[in-house]
Amino acid sequence: MLEHLRTQLPALIVVTPLTMGLIVALIGRRQIGWYIAMATTAGVFAMTLQLLMDVLNHGERSLTYLMGNWPVPYGIAYKADPLSASVMLIVAAMAAVITFYARRSVASEVPVGKLHYFWGLWLFCITGLLGITITGDAFNLYVLLEISSLSTYTLVALGKERNRRALTSAINYLLLGTMGACFYLVGVAYLYMATGSLNIPDIAERLQPIYASWGTDAPLYQKTVIAGFAMMAVGLSLKLALFPLHGWLPNAYTYAPSAVSALLASTATKVGAYAFMRVIFTLVGVGFAFGRLHTDIALMACSGAAIIVGSWMAIRQVNVKKLLAYSSIAQIGYIALGFALANRDGMTASVIHLINHALTKGGMFLALGMVMYRLGGTRLSDLRGLGRKMPLTMAAFTAGGLGLIGVPLTSGFVSKWYLVSGCLEGGRYEMAAVVLVGSLLALIYVWRVVETIYFGKRDEEVQVREAPWTMLVPTLLLIGASLYFGINASHTAYIAQAAADYLLGAAR
Repeated sequence: MLEHLRTQLPALIVVTPLTMGLIVALIGRRQIGWYIAMATTAGVFAMTLQLLMDVLNHGERSLTYLMGNWPVPYGIAYKADPLSASVMLIVAAMAAVITFYARRSVASEVPVGKLHYFWGLWLFCITGLLGITITGDAFNLYVLLEISSLSTYTLVALGKERNRRALTSAINYLLLGTMGACFYLVGVAYLYMATGSLNIPDIAERLQPIYASWGTDAPLYQKTVIAGFAMMAVGLSLKLALFPLHGWLPNAYTYAPSAVSALLASTATKVGAYAFMRVIFTLVGVGFAFGRLHTDIALMACSGAAIIVGSWMAIRQVNVKKLLAYSSIAQIGYIALGFALANRDGMTASVIHLINHALTKGGMFLALGMVMYRLGGTRLSDLRGLGRKMPLTMAAFTAGGLGLIGVPLTSGFVSKWYLVSGCLEGGRYEMAAVVLVGSLLALIYVWRVVETIYFGKRDEEVQVREAPWTMLVPTLLLIGASLYFGINASHTAYIAQAAADYLLGAAR
């Protein structure tokens, strides 16, 4: 029985939160919604952990699951490999930890009558994020992308009880997100026109004779394939919030409920990065994307601008949630730069930074959620002198800030080390310099906050204390994990190198 369930894990990981989300929306009143969401995310985390172990121990480092036993390319296939399984584990782990944290936080920011809808949408969002990482079908990826996105738009809008700007932020996010989805869908349609398939490995195989014909007198579907990839790249860049297509991100992160900000920052953009990597290295091939179209040059330019502009804008913010939002734009630049290098160290850096940033930024947003819970605001002035009032919360926030800078013995140092090594290996010395400049700018905006926390003066008559342990423990867990993986990077490096080797091997 257990062995049979084990073979069904790829489907169960997606179907379970989808089904439970429907149940929560229907019967989740009186706080039962949180209990169902907590049990669901914990179960999904256990399943993704088992799936990653199965993938790493499998001889071919990949497992394929056919939905309804329909053969490829006629049916939808779910495929787990070192990259998809590790991203799924991060999504599931962050979802479980943040769900545990979110009970009190969400109850203080969302009306009681809407809590069951909140938890239903929460599980739908997680369903989409998990499905994107495992599906092997280009159109199914679009469907799951929309499940996640539509849920997220509403989750952001639920922050209107605290700040009415959450509504305009959600509308802005919806408009740009819909544009991104449309671009991606049109790109899939173009590739379907050229290949007659929606299965990602099958499309990649059918593109090979099309590529070979381009050097002859009768090229096949040349403009169609180029247009299709370009559309998909623009759509996924919008979902990833890669500069300059990042306009939806700052306000969405700032005005969403605290738990939603943490979930988005730690998972949504990471899944977007995964999808972009999958399209380049598995679907169209790195030879086409980087060799023929020189997409790597465009990605490096956008990544460099994201690192510098995102960090500079973070320095200028007076709302600390928005500061972290602009910082996330810079961190997305680091991830995109890594896979644009298309070498082992660069790819390893992307995957490690994807994991590290999820832990670090998730923990920092949770710390700010505790400030919001106690003080009702997250402006820089609200944090003045909190180092003495909320010592554990502020220590966690500060430790996360050290990771953003890339201080040794933090997880951020490990990923930036691999990233600089990848830049040097690829002869991109200017990008290595951009990484170092980005770290210096991160030092400035992190120090602004740290200085306010520990050296700012606060009215001693105002009573402020630590948030409840149910909020504090998940925050310390995430930040502690980020520090642990900075001191002992063997686990993340092993997974990241396995993912890099698998992707680079598939791209040849």
